[in-house]
Amino acid sequence: MSEIIDDGGVASAARARIGEAVRTRLDRNPMVHRIDTPHLEIYGRQDFLSAEECASLRELIDAGAQPSTLFSGSANAEYRTSHSCNLSPWSPIVETITQRICALTGIAAETGETLQGQRYTQGQEYKVHCDYFPAAASYWPRMLKSGGQRCWTAMIYLSAVEEGGETHFPNCEFMVPPVEGMILIWNNLDRQGAPNEYSLHAARPVSRGVKYVVTKWFRERKWAP
Repeated sequence: MSEIIDDGGVASAARARIGEAVRTRLDRNPMVHRIDTPHLEIYGRQDFLSAEECASLRELIDAGAQPSTLFSGSANAEYRTSHSCNLSPWSPIVETITQRICALTGIAAETGETLQGQRYTQGQEYKVHCDYFPAAASYWPRMLKSGGQRCWTAMIYLSAVEEGGETHFPNCEFMVPPVEGMILIWNNLDRQGAPNEYSLHAARPVSRGVKYVVTKWFRERKWAP
């Protein structure tokens, strides 16, 4: 029981082991480069998806997009202004991309949440937020029961953007501009398995163009929505 309810000790040690396994796998992959920042484990790979795959996913997002909400379930007209949707895991292309992400990271597919698509048009953004679950959040007890902490995030840019739309990591003082087909992968936890505030990030406002991404979050245990 302690592995489920303990946010330090045993549970954090398990999360640290997940981080070590993914880190080792990505560091050995010559197609993957690590972004040089001392406080965050973040990696990128160019051309992870083809132009045709990106176009197919953009079509799925356009077909299902609804105004985005915050994880707590609330809507916020200023904080997260994009449109988003969960993509069907039974869609052949979604299944293919999910398998490819899992193969790249080595993370078990059963721990991954549903692939989510997001679309940002001119002026839309998602202000600074974390992907991990704060232990003080009202929804934390439910998250413990549904798979536990979010460990790693994998995000794929599906379009280039004429201006704006960067992924900003303010505590690390760098931004990543959208490049069609590129995947970004980062650890939301530190090497001890605790939430890492250096993983806080934002989707900067789009000034010109349209930004599309898909995101997959991985839990520490099997995800049970």
